[in-house]
Parts: sequence; C-alpha cells; structure tokens
Amino acid sequence: MKRPFLAFCMTFATMVGTASTTLPIQGTIIRPTNKNIQYIGRICFDQPERPRFTFPGVQINACFTGTSLKMIAKPKSGYFMAQIDQAEPFKVAFMGARDSVVTLATALPQGQHTVRLMYIIEGYDLKPSFWGFVLDSGATLLPPPALPSKTIEFIGNSITCAYGNESISEADHFEYETENHYYSYAQMTARNLGAQAHVVARSGIGVYRHYGGPKTGTPENVMTTEYEYTNLYDRSERWDFRRYQPQVVCINLGTNDLSTNNYDVKRFKQAYQQFYKQVRGHNPQAKIVFLTGSMMGGKELEIAKKTLNELVDEAKKSGDQQVYRFDFTPHNGSLKYGADWHPSIWQHQFMAAELTSYLRQLMQWF
Repeated sequence: MKRPFLAFCMTFATMVGTASTTLPIQGTIIRPTNKNIQYIGRICFDQPERPRFTFPGVQINACFTGTSLKMIAKPKSGYFMAQIDQAEPFKVAFMGARDSVVTLATALPQGQHTVRLMYIIEGYDLKPSFWGFVLDSGATLLPPPALPSKTIEFIGNSITCAYGNESISEADHFEYETENHYYSYAQMTARNLGAQAHVVARSGIGVYRHYGGPKTGTPENVMTTEYEYTNLYDRSERWDFRRYQPQVVCINLGTNDLSTNNYDVKRFKQAYQQFYKQVRGHNPQAKIVFLTGSMMGGKELEIAKKTLNELVDEAKKSGDQQVYRFDFTPHNGSLKYGADWHPSIWQHQFMAAELTSYLRQLMQWF
C-alpha cells in the first residue's frame, strides 16, 4: 500500500515554553489557549499551554486567515492526519527528537481557510501534547466551524484504534507508522453520518482481562478502569463526563477477554455487566450498542454473542429499553489483513458501511 504523504518537518529557534531549536520562526504564534481553537475528544488542560491527550481520534480544528499554516507540538508526539479546506487529508509526523514544527500548508490563496487535525495513533507511550499554530504575520484565527449536532462515543480495543490497518501483511507486527485511526471503522462511520465522535480505545484491552492476561483477570488494565480517566499514561485526571454526552455509545470489546483459550466466561459476563452499568451511569440518555468485533470466530464468537444477548435482555427486563446489539461480519481475508491479522483499511471500510447502515436506522439519522 502506498502510504499517505508525510508533511515536511522543521524545527524552530525561538523559545516556545520549554522548546528551542535552530531556525528562527516567522509569523504569528497562536497559543493553544486561543478561544477559536476547537478541541474534540478527551484532552487534559491542566497545563493550558500544553494540552495533553492519549486516545486516537482527538481532533484540533480551526479557521485561519493568510496563506500558510504551521503546527507546533511536543517532539515525538506521533502521527496526525491533517486536512486543509476540502483538500485530500495527509499524514503529519512528529516522530523526531527535535521535530516540533510541521508545515501544513503554504501558498494558499489569500483568504479564509480551515484546518482539521486528528491524532491517529495510541499515545500512551509517546505522551503527546499540542503547542499551537503559526500563521502568516498579521493573520489570525476566526471562529471555528460549528460542531455536528450528532454525537457518538466509541469504546474499544485495537480494532477501534485501527491497529496495523496500513500494513499489507498479517505477518507484520505493531508499528506506529501503520496505525491510522482516521481510516478506522469508527471515524469512517462518524464521517458517513456527519457526526462528531469521542473515542476511548486501547490495543489489547478488555472488560475483565487484557490480551494474554491471567484467567482471573487484570483489573488495573481493563476498560472498566481506564474509562474513568482523561489520559491512559498517568491517570492524573478523572474525565468529566459532563463535557460530552453522546447520543449513542458503541462498545466493541470482548475479543481480548476471550483470547488465548485462557478465559473465564462467568468473570467476563460479570465484568461486562459492571461496565454496562458504569457507562449507563455516566450517559443516562444515550442509546448503548454492544458490538462483536470482526476478529472473533468459532466458539469465542458464540460466547460473546450469547453473553451480550443475555446482558441486553437482562437490562431491558430491568427497565432500560435503550440497549441494543450489533454484530460485524467476521473477516475472512477476502479484504486482506493488516498487522497481526487485524482488519485492513478495506475491512474497516466494509465495517463502517455495516455500522453506518445500522446506526442510521437506529438513530433516524437520515
């Protein structure tokens, strides 16, 4: 697969917080605290000049004037996808030890433009943070585009993250370079529906045990724990659920719980029941959809379906009528595999088409 274009990286000499490099920066620096920057996703603002995030799908959007745009971020923050106006999105890399400024656009027509940025990898090792923009001298930010009124939350594991979807062989293993959440089923579904999306996802995670974990479970590294926090890597801030109340929550977990033939079905169900109550408590008005992922098959897929069907039936009997079930078609290799047998970009497109159709009917989003 031909990989997306990587924007040219450069560094700068003037001091911006703690960063300094070797070339002078020219233009107008826009700080992260500017009221016209639009943020989407779980972002920690405990250091307002250095907003931090972990989860894929975090977005930073703005409208700007002038003919050029640069982005400033912490070196080695990882990968973003950028879109200028309606042009084709492209991949942006902050992977060098001193890569702190990336040129996103030059030689634009004089006037008003938009930029949409999405963090597209799992950042719990890299600890990314956004440091601002650089515009032409005298240019400025304008009020950002209106947010979509439709709102979704996606909760999941490596499938939702889009682990290895840019690889072309199942023999490949995890690399940041081949994980592109922009082309995940979650983000493609959101774009298909014209919705904004928050994402809480991490590779290897489950509701009672992570991939390869002991049969008794891994309570410190499961979604029931991680869902409460803004960032994965330090748990320094509990997420304020009032900041985002989705209309529908899609939960795609269970693949790791039922992995490696070392699972306890009773513990799995009990943990999923607990997590359902946890999600419902934070999102009292949302529809909740329990999904089975495309990587399961055989006995494990049947266990997952049975468990989730029972969970939904029990919830409805208890008076919650806003719980639902959806099963992705298991992938069989006809649309190729990504790294470590994960869905390819083409499989994610297929999954997005399935989920888009289901949510359009469920939510009446026509």
